[in-house]
Formats: sequence, C-alpha cells, structure tokens
Amino acid sequence: MDAFRHSRPLRFMRYLIQQFFANQGILNASALTYTTLFAVVPLMTVSYAMLAAVPSFQGLGDQVQGWVFENFVPATGAVIQEYLQSFTSQARKLTGVGVALLAVTSIMMMKNIEAAFNRIWRVSKPRKGMSSFLLYWAVLSLGPVLMGLGIAVSSYIASLPFISSATDLVGRGRMLSLLPILLSAAAFTLLYAAVPNCRVPLRNALIGGVVVAVLFETAKRGFALFVTQSPSYELIYGAFAAVPLFLLWIYISWVIILLGAELTRALTVFQPVRREHERSHLATVVAVLHRLWDAQQNGQALSDGALLQEVAGLDQGRWDHYQQLLTDAGIIQRNEQGDFLLSRDLSRFSLLELAGVLPWPLPDASPQEALCSWQRRLDLRLQAMTQQREKQLDVPLQVLFSDDTGLNAVSDHDKQTPARREGG
Repeated sequence: MDAFRHSRPLRFMRYLIQQFFANQGILNASALTYTTLFAVVPLMTVSYAMLAAVPSFQGLGDQVQGWVFENFVPATGAVIQEYLQSFTSQARKLTGVGVALLAVTSIMMMKNIEAAFNRIWRVSKPRKGMSSFLLYWAVLSLGPVLMGLGIAVSSYIASLPFISSATDLVGRGRMLSLLPILLSAAAFTLLYAAVPNCRVPLRNALIGGVVVAVLFETAKRGFALFVTQSPSYELIYGAFAAVPLFLLWIYISWVIILLGAELTRALTVFQPVRREHERSHLATVVAVLHRLWDAQQNGQALSDGALLQEVAGLDQGRWDHYQQLLTDAGIIQRNEQGDFLLSRDLSRFSLLELAGVLPWPLPDASPQEALCSWQRRLDLRLQAMTQQREKQLDVPLQVLFSDDTGLNAVSDHDKQTPARREGG
C-alpha cells in the first residue's frame, strides 16, 4: 500500500490536481464562462461571414451551427441555438463599425484564453503586435472553414460505394458518431499546441487533446442524463431553464479544457522529487544558473524539461518559484520558442546580489561532500560566512544592552572571547 501511495502515476495525479487549483482553474473557468457569454454571438457572426466568403460553402453556415449544437451542446442545444441564431441574424445587419466591434469582442475572448493558458505555462509575457493578431485571426477565420470542410469531406466519403456498404453493416450513425470526438481531439490539440506563448511538444498536446475529447464526450452524456433525470430546473425557471443550463455546460466545458491544459503541461515538465539530491534553495538556484551558463557557452537555450531533468534537487514546485524570481530580477528570460536563457552577464553579477534576490536566508554549507568544483567553492564560502557569523554573534545580550560601555564593550568582549575559550 505504501509503495502504491508513492508510485509515480499517483504522484503525477496529485501534482496535476494541485496545479489545477494552484493556478485557480475554477476561477479561470468562471471568468471564461462570463467572457464566452458575451463572445458567443460575435463568434457565430464571424463564422457565418467566413463560410459565406467561400463560394463552395454558401448556405453551409446553418448546417455547421446545427451540427455543432447537436453534437457538442447536450440537452438544451436546440433551444439555445434558436436564440443565438436570432441574435446572429440581427448582428449580421450591423454597419461596418458594429461588425468591427464584434470582431474586437471575439479577439478579446481569444486573448483571455491565451492569458489563462499562459498562466498555466508560467509565461509572463503574452504575444504582442502582429503575431497575436495573426494567431487570433487564423483561429477565427480558419476554424469555421475547416469545420465546414470536414463536414463536406465526411459527407462525400460517406457517399462512396465502398463506405456506403460498410455503413450498411456497421451503421452510418455509429460511424459518424466518432466524427465529433475526432474533431474535438484535433481542435483541443491545436489549442494546446498553438495558444500558449511558449513551445509545447506536439505529442503532449495530442495526448491532452485526446484525453479531453474523451472527458468532453463523457461529460456531455452525463450532463444530458442529469438534465433529463432532474427536471427541477424546468420547475423553477420554466421556459427560461435552457439559459442557466447552457451557462452550466459552458462552465463544465471550460473546467475540462483548462484541466487538459494542465495535463499537457504536466506531461511536459513533471519530474518526481529526488530526495537524495535535495539541496538548499541557494545551491539549487546556482545549479540552474550554472546549467544555463554552460548552455550559453554553446549558444543554446534550455527548456523546462531539460532543467528539471539535469539539475539535481530541482522539482516542479521549486522551479515554478525560482523562474518567477529570476525572471522578475532580469536574470533569465524566455526566448520565442519558450526556452530559458540568461539575460545577465554573470561576470558582473555577484553571489551577494543573487542572495539578495532570493527570499530565503543564506544556508549553511552542505553536509554532503560536493561533487562539482563550483559546489565546493560555494561550500567553502558558506563555511567561512558561518564561522564569521558565529564569531560576531557570540556575545552576551547584556553587552548589547549596556549603554555605559557601548561599542567599546563589544570590542573588548570580542578580544577576550578567544582567550576565555582557551582557558575554559
């Protein structure tokens, strides 16, 4: 039982849950739900506009919207779809200024999503300027087009004679029921890989996307069962019941999406704590800077995973704290790929300055024998500092409190202390 409690999968799950709550996943999901409520009509309007801009997709907007609500919004999708289509039809009659405001609303939602993902990935600097605009515009414009293309291609494939005979055996509905899961997995993979302003391994993004797609489908079925088996919402809200249920579903969706983002990051950076190599905070930070300095000599930057793997005593909890301190102090920074590199000349940055950046007191020398030269030199300085500190603080409090003798009494005591010790 004890071995299972300390097994790597269980530690990983514990770390994942701790990170979700530490990054305020519940609060972020609530904020994104509120943002989605305002942005859903602009998003639908932009989707119609993008589909209408492609001649082959003329009139496909309603079909795409209907398919999305049928497959991704359980129980109350039809009622909410009628409301949103009514709002969208009115929004499409707006002037150029109104359409521009709708586009800004959609982009602001994308910016909030990026901010939430950047917090999860510990990225302090969001995209700026043209790069952020191009990313948001690509998602808003290509998303509906790719979805329409996917539906058109799937309909074409399903109409082929070979596929038609297969659907007669397996069932057309059963085969096409996999399409929402596949599209969800692809969309979530793209979301986790492209939105954070750092490099995300595609493999981990794919795992996160697939897991979230399965969770999403499971939650959809569970939510539909809850709504059908618990009619209390209709008794309380009447015809208005679809709206709070729709908001509840958006909230659940964002919780799952943010949990998937945490999973993607955890797959990238999680390392079990190596207690046998545990060091003081100062020694571990110096080890991080030494590894970055060594990589700098070869013109390289290092990822989170490389540092966690190569620096003894560094675990994810410590690294989250260290990187924030070092980044705020301008000692390290991320490059465009999300890797870390030095931003200070270490020939002009002293150990005393580094100690001033860290919030912890200076430690004693390591009780274990140092294996590397810089660690031995650090331990020698810490030992000398400890001895000097003991010498300066080995004074009775009465001497400090004596106003008559003042500093001279302290000085006389310091001179007498070695003799007293020898005599004792």
